[in-house]
Amino acid sequence: MTPFSELRQQAGLSIQDVAREMGYDERTVYRWESGDTSPRKPVMELLRKKVADKTSAGSGAFRFVDLFAGIGGFRRAFEPMGGKCVFTSEWDVFSQKTYRANYAIDHELAGDITAIPAADVPAHDVLLAGFPCQPFSLAGVSKKNSLNRPHGFQCDVQGTLFFDVARIIQHHRPKAFLLENVKNLKSHDKGRTFDIIMRTLRDDLGYNVQTRIIDARAWVPQHRERIFIVGFLDDNDFDFDAMRLPAADSNPSLRSILHPEDGSEEADERFTSGLDGKVLDRYTLSNHLWTYLQNYAEKHRLAGNGFGFGLFGPGDVARTLSARYHKDGSEILIHQKDRNPRRLTPRECARLMGFEKPGGKPFEIVVSDTQAYRQFGNAVVAPVVQSIAAHMVPFILGNESDAPVIAEEEIREVA
Repeated sequence: MTPFSELRQQAGLSIQDVAREMGYDERTVYRWESGDTSPRKPVMELLRKKVADKTSAGSGAFRFVDLFAGIGGFRRAFEPMGGKCVFTSEWDVFSQKTYRANYAIDHELAGDITAIPAADVPAHDVLLAGFPCQPFSLAGVSKKNSLNRPHGFQCDVQGTLFFDVARIIQHHRPKAFLLENVKNLKSHDKGRTFDIIMRTLRDDLGYNVQTRIIDARAWVPQHRERIFIVGFLDDNDFDFDAMRLPAADSNPSLRSILHPEDGSEEADERFTSGLDGKVLDRYTLSNHLWTYLQNYAEKHRLAGNGFGFGLFGPGDVARTLSARYHKDGSEILIHQKDRNPRRLTPRECARLMGFEKPGGKPFEIVVSDTQAYRQFGNAVVAPVVQSIAAHMVPFILGNESDAPVIAEEEIREVA
């Protein structure tokens, strides 16, 4: 990482921001970024001032930690609400690279959370985590029950990644937490996984816990159901079910996130052609792959199964974007007239997940397409978490009468 790149990221600026604010061509800024050339001294001084201003702008109304951070969907929601991130943990080096490129980080970006003692995590008010789902072994619990010996989460969830969430909550006793997982967490391992998680949070750790399954369809043109688990240490009137969703008649279609391909969009040479804004040919499926997907779908249709590709147009709503999207793109293929369908570009995936909107500040995609697809497929939908954050923050700050702090229409604009 070059000195310019490090300062730019600490200042929270994109390459486009630097070019626009300082009056330079983007190609020049890209050369600074790569280290091919060095910027003039006034540029570096201005960046240092922006970093200093950002650091002194406020310590945050509350402090939060971002565990299993991915590309920062939780941070993207809680930082604009006045929160200050004091600790980030993400083990994947490619996700770390994307995270650093999009957020001003004034603390170490830690790796494997299982290797970090809870005492090394800074004190915080809110814990945020999209932890992976794992089965829990009940053998040890059953044995302890038979011997009439006590057990708690130290036994129940030891060896799972949820254990690391629990041990940090136990050590720091934050005011609140927000956890996210796939909808099927409730039925995983015949419901035993979810039962242990809830028992750990409520009985062993003593939090008031509520859950809600939310479909991101209300914010983005994608059906994506996820379970969110909110916990508060103290009693309050928080009601997760009272959180309002955007009106159904305002739900967007894929048209809102697709490249318009009519020359009206600012050039994005990595994904579209510079002349007319057409999506590059490399995103169109080859004849071989398109034939394979059609044959595969037909085979399962004849067998009475529902497996197959998903083909969509601008007026449609997509299936769930998955981390395997890079393999063949089959769950979300975009229809093209007189051509094979195409995959979404990573830029369109950023929009589909609510990390940016057309014409808005671009999300920095600094990794390969393969890694970008994995990262967006594993991410939370940013505006969904923004709505949850808006509903939670008054209770975190003790200003329950102020909830919700922003309206859903405004939340759409945050990304």
